[in-house]
Amino acid sequence: MKIRIEVDETALENEVIIRCAGLNKEVQLIQQTLSNMGTGLQNFSFFKGETEYYLTLDEILFFETEEGLINVHTADNVYHTKHKLYELEEALPGYFMRVSKSTIINVDKIYSMTKRVSVCEVEFYNSPKQVYVSRYYYKPLKEKLEEKRMKR
Repeated sequence: MKIRIEVDETALENEVIIRCAGLNKEVQLIQQTLSNMGTGLQNFSFFKGETEYYLTLDEILFFETEEGLINVHTADNVYHTKHKLYELEEALPGYFMRVSKSTIINVDKIYSMTKRVSVCEVEFYNSPKQVYVSRYYYKPLKEKLEEKRMKR
């Protein structure tokens, strides 16, 4: 597969064109992934009691499972979503990352990481909340943070 980017300074919005010999599963997956990137948040509903909330993904620190529910944590609130963790993992943009069997975090909101013997503790900007990164996910998280730092 070839990937080509053309910069057109007169374009009013970004456009992605997929040129292919036929519509196969790979092309459909690419189309679905690109569609989810642009409209992913529109598919999510967050609840607190009977009230439905519409948050930007930038407000979310992490998602975690607790007693069969998916909690959506912001700096100062906790909401719920009806989506499963694996559905969120597939639909969320690249700055979200699974860090344990029960947690997906917003990598852009990480303030600090403290390495312990078997886990790593992550703290977030402007929030007392923290999560634990399992050993399995520690190295990929460190790599993602290093990649993010290199882009700056």
